[in-house]
Amino acid sequence: MHNSENYKIQRVSPAIIWSSSILMGVLASVPKIAERHFNTAEALVNSSITALFALFVWYYNIYTMPAYTSRDKARGFSILRLMLSLLIGLGVMFILAYVQQLLLSHMDFGPTMLMVEVRGILINLTFYMFLHLVYQGYQNQQVGIELERSKADNLGAQYEMLKQQVNPHFLFNNMNTLKAMVETNDKHTIEFILKLSDFYRFTLESRKHDLIHLSEELEILTAYMFLLKARFEEGINLVNTIEPKFFNSLIPPFTIQLLIENCIKHNVVSLDKPLEIRLYTEDNKIVVENKVQLKKTQEISTKVGLENINLRYIHLLNEKVDIESNDKLFKVKLPVINEHHNH
Repeated sequence: MHNSENYKIQRVSPAIIWSSSILMGVLASVPKIAERHFNTAEALVNSSITALFALFVWYYNIYTMPAYTSRDKARGFSILRLMLSLLIGLGVMFILAYVQQLLLSHMDFGPTMLMVEVRGILINLTFYMFLHLVYQGYQNQQVGIELERSKADNLGAQYEMLKQQVNPHFLFNNMNTLKAMVETNDKHTIEFILKLSDFYRFTLESRKHDLIHLSEELEILTAYMFLLKARFEEGINLVNTIEPKFFNSLIPPFTIQLLIENCIKHNVVSLDKPLEIRLYTEDNKIVVENKVQLKKTQEISTKVGLENINLRYIHLLNEKVDIESNDKLFKVKLPVINEHHNH
């Protein structure tokens, strides 16, 4: 059973339905009109049952046409549904032929029924194929709309991702750190500059891809953590125990970096109270976990980072990111994307 909205989607204009049915009736009566001994009653009855059958075929096939779904784009043409339509059509045409026999009892029922049934099959096939073409055209239109919407959403997600990665605040903090290192003749200054350069190089290269290998993501994370260590020193600690067998799995670029940034945004990071972050795998998911030590004055959360990540996983894997939170721990669980995933 299809709801009225789906019916409207697949509806053919009533003017087309009725005019084509009447036309079929007129065409069916042409042989009778052409006969030398023209019989008006026979022509009218013959024309009427053909038009009625055409109307039945139209509405039956319209109402039994499956509703469009994005998960099943090949449901328009079905041999089983066509055979069922033909079988039911034969039954309906038999009833109409019997009615014709009652109205025109002088006609030979056998040959008349055979002629009417063949006509019914032809009408059924013609209308079914026409509806299939209309339905297929609608499906193609919907697929195009979905692709455009998906592209727009993906571009929006990439844009938000880029805003999170290359934001003035992050750059400002690193420039301040670099300034302090230069002023104190810190021996790690050159390495800091190289890591900062690496990080932005990774940003420019990785943003072109929907997915990268986890090993590449961990390289980005190494450069990012070096920058954080230069800024917070022992105020932040990351323990990575991800098993090497997951290194060839795929992940949207900068996902883990965004989660680390989210941890820093909401929690105290200090030498007195170091922020502990763990990175590990559990139940075929990559887990980013941090101790909860919320800042007294919380920044207004836009949730852009987490929403960004969740949106990308929905687009790429049709799965959501799991978030678990309590007074002690905050966990984000990312589904593992296998290397054979079609992206």
